[in-house]
Amino acid sequence: MKIVLKCFALIGALVILPHISFAESDELTDEEIKNMRMALYQKAEAISQIPWYYYAAIDQYERNIHDEYASNTGIIGITFPKEMWNGITNPNLNDKQHQTSTGLFNGKGADGDGDNITDRTNDEDIIQAMVNWMTQQGLSKQDLKIALWKYFKRELSVQTIMNMAKVYKAFQTLELENNAFPLPKGYNYSYRNTWGDPRGFGGRRIHEGTDIFANYGVPVRSTSYGVVELKGWNRYGGWRIGIRDIHNIYHYYAHLNGYEKDIKVGKVVKPGDVIGYVGATGYGPKGTSGKFPPHLHYGMYKDNGETEYSFDPYPYLRRAEANH
Repeated sequence: MKIVLKCFALIGALVILPHISFAESDELTDEEIKNMRMALYQKAEAISQIPWYYYAAIDQYERNIHDEYASNTGIIGITFPKEMWNGITNPNLNDKQHQTSTGLFNGKGADGDGDNITDRTNDEDIIQAMVNWMTQQGLSKQDLKIALWKYFKRELSVQTIMNMAKVYKAFQTLELENNAFPLPKGYNYSYRNTWGDPRGFGGRRIHEGTDIFANYGVPVRSTSYGVVELKGWNRYGGWRIGIRDIHNIYHYYAHLNGYEKDIKVGKVVKPGDVIGYVGATGYGPKGTSGKFPPHLHYGMYKDNGETEYSFDPYPYLRRAEANH
């Protein structure tokens, strides 16, 4: 890998921004990839005055919803559709074309590395295009939300990205891959794979989670970095908390006996933070408790950018337990 420094004059100041290139044969470590991503996010911040963590959140969100990225390095996950990049009426659908051609057809492709080419597969061009998109409305938080809505046209996508940005801002790093088992060491508990089992209360449905049986009052911990998205009573889950992480996964903790005192919607949490306590609430109106043995219902739901669906949390729990 090699890093070449370029100078850009921004609002009367000289700012040194990294131009990053490497041979296709290079094998990069995870640390090198994250450093290169951060350099691109910081470049975007210097150009746009929008904090880097918004670009990190957009990039991470798109990395979560795409199986393949436009980027020829895979470092950046942001993937503009070809018709948006080149212009919907542009007869030239090539990923690389002169910026005048892209501009003529009102394409959103941009030249981020100064070669006069809008390359949909080039990381610097991709980041520059997102800078242009995000600054078109203004720089306030509401302006950024509007820009995100115009790009994704989906409220959950906007909410998820804004929450991801809060997480990156809080921890000031891209190293957020740790996880934790939902119950601490030193307590007795038991569980098995119950995802997909039939449930009768409220009509025929399947069990969308894993039940971890433990005594009343055992602390329940966040398994991931994320933001508290929901808190309160649910007819099925009783007192419950929902936390969405930086991988577009919604973690659902149900049947709680109570909450940790500082837990509220919008709070940023990390793995191991206590969020509530094991109970037996639910299966009835608000306050119903004791219709089953105390346990934590732990569910996981993946958002793929179009829909949200339940998946089996048991393998995730076993991996976290192994590192307990």
